[in-house]
Amino acid sequence: MRNLQVDDLFKLQSVTNPQLSPDGKEALFIKTHIDEEDNKYISNLYHIDLSTNEVTQWTHGKHRVSSPKWSVDGKQIAFLSNRDDKNQLYILPVRGGEAKKATSFDKGVSSFQWSPCGTKIWFDASLKEGRDFSFKEEKNDKKKPEPVRVTKMKYKMDGVGLLPQDSYKQIGFVNLETEEVTQFTEGNFQHSLQAVSNDGQHLVIGVNRKENLDHEFRQPLFLVNVETKEETVIIEEEGYYGGARFSLDDNYIAFVGSDRAYQNASHGHLYVYDTKRGNTINITESIDAPVGDYTAADHQQSASAPSAVWTKDNDLYFQLSTMGDVRLYFATLEGELYPATPENEHVYGYDVNAEGDFALVAISDPVHPGEIYQMSIATGERKALTSFNDNYLKEVELVHPEAITFKGPKDWDVHGWLMKPAGFEEGEKYPLIVNIHGGPHAMYGNTFFHEMQLFAASGYGVLYINPRGSHGYSQEFVDAVRGDYGGGDYEDIMAAVDSALSENVWIDADRLGVTGGSYGGFMTNWIVGHTNRFKAAVTQRSICNWISFFGVSDIGYYFSEWQIAADMKDVETLWKHSPLKYAENVETPLLILHSERDFRCPIEQAEQLYITLKSMGKETEFVRFPDADHNLSRTGAPNLRIERLNEMTGWFAKYL
Repeated sequence: MRNLQVDDLFKLQSVTNPQLSPDGKEALFIKTHIDEEDNKYISNLYHIDLSTNEVTQWTHGKHRVSSPKWSVDGKQIAFLSNRDDKNQLYILPVRGGEAKKATSFDKGVSSFQWSPCGTKIWFDASLKEGRDFSFKEEKNDKKKPEPVRVTKMKYKMDGVGLLPQDSYKQIGFVNLETEEVTQFTEGNFQHSLQAVSNDGQHLVIGVNRKENLDHEFRQPLFLVNVETKEETVIIEEEGYYGGARFSLDDNYIAFVGSDRAYQNASHGHLYVYDTKRGNTINITESIDAPVGDYTAADHQQSASAPSAVWTKDNDLYFQLSTMGDVRLYFATLEGELYPATPENEHVYGYDVNAEGDFALVAISDPVHPGEIYQMSIATGERKALTSFNDNYLKEVELVHPEAITFKGPKDWDVHGWLMKPAGFEEGEKYPLIVNIHGGPHAMYGNTFFHEMQLFAASGYGVLYINPRGSHGYSQEFVDAVRGDYGGGDYEDIMAAVDSALSENVWIDADRLGVTGGSYGGFMTNWIVGHTNRFKAAVTQRSICNWISFFGVSDIGYYFSEWQIAADMKDVETLWKHSPLKYAENVETPLLILHSERDFRCPIEQAEQLYITLKSMGKETEFVRFPDADHNLSRTGAPNLRIERLNEMTGWFAKYL
């Protein structure tokens, strides 16, 4: 067997989005791979016959397919595809035939839901003010550039660019027999389609009808009568709520969301609204961990999972992030709660049949990129339904991370993982790379991570932990980083290094490296300004100056107050937490990696850091990635992902 290589990205297959048919006898999923020659991601729809376990590819071509959904009678499949540039809706007969394009909207389709009648599909899509869904913008290669007038603070978004100032998401439906499109919502607001009732008489929609959304961090949910358009409030508290799902008898609506008690550090919960009584209960109130998947990794492409799945007995299944795992949990309306999948793995997709006796689960762990399994609910037994990565796993020797726990400065248990280098030999000394996740409210977990495996394959030990601020632990733990960037979180990371060194004689204390992206980039910058223990560092898509970040980031004007507890009226606090303030202390050779079109942590942050360090005679280099945004390491152009990894391993090879 050989060690993992950087270009194994082109060999790995991403298997996601399992969707059971209404009768539970068939399933759909999406498989994505990277086309090296065309330098792009290609995803197609696959089918499983659960009686024979036969897997068949149902769509072909060099495009992306997403969001497959069965019609209620199981005779048709709807999905989104970008085969004509924008994501449009397509309909595929289950028993054969070509997929038929059902929409040709100027800005494509955002999401959709089948109507139970099977003859129409509800959707939401963006419309320019004063236009309807029949509008077609003329393509004009000689179109002249036009200025953009900005009147809102929320005027740009990473991965999108400048936001249209006069476009609003509306809900409508398309009649599949007549191809007629009907608009259902109106007004200059952003509507989101959440769910369609099983009797077809009601929708759940999300919409915030406040005029100025610059400081409105909320999405209320409404139950809407399809005929009369009469609305009933489901929840209208501060916070984002969504992912609504009707129970099979339409008596209940499950949804997820979090309030603003701890701003974006608030735990997500699973709620159930009683449509008869009009009251809402918090199903997961007793669990001190967040509902959903908060795992940071770089392999799975466009993975998505339902917020909850109902059974015919009105029981629920949902994901929970806990202690580095993402587990499938079971709940009843009477208050029962327990895990349905084991520890030490990442359930990144799932579906459960109506009877509640089996589930399809998409599962990864640190040495398995991920496949789809059929699992018995009663016994937990499972069988693999896909095997796209089997040959790869027979070819490559992966490193098993060791889970570690140590005491942080607050006497908290802090959790993480340590990887030995590939080909480890007792008695030898090896360099160690500390890798810090972004967020900060994300978590490293028990999932496959190509980047971590690459470092290990390149001869490095790898230490990655979940310091305070990470999700998957208590509400107190995840909230503890806010207002204390560079304080207790820095101490947690350094305590992890001390713990690893004291318990592992193979680590060479004179050859320590550190890297991280986004918040992890901030922390990398902070670390090299506060200690000389590291002999090499790579900072990625980082923050170095909270004062300028306030005005240039797409989230800066509110994120700074949430996380640093200061705005432009308190520049002293912003500067105190800025790594740039401590640039003169930096003695660690620092490589700066940044994307040109990063609107989350704009490239001016990297420019400031580079020029400042260079002017002080520090050892530093700066690599800029064109046509890339904040998500370069996960979804960026494949060749640039390869170059990023080569830059990192090259820098560490030079200095460690």
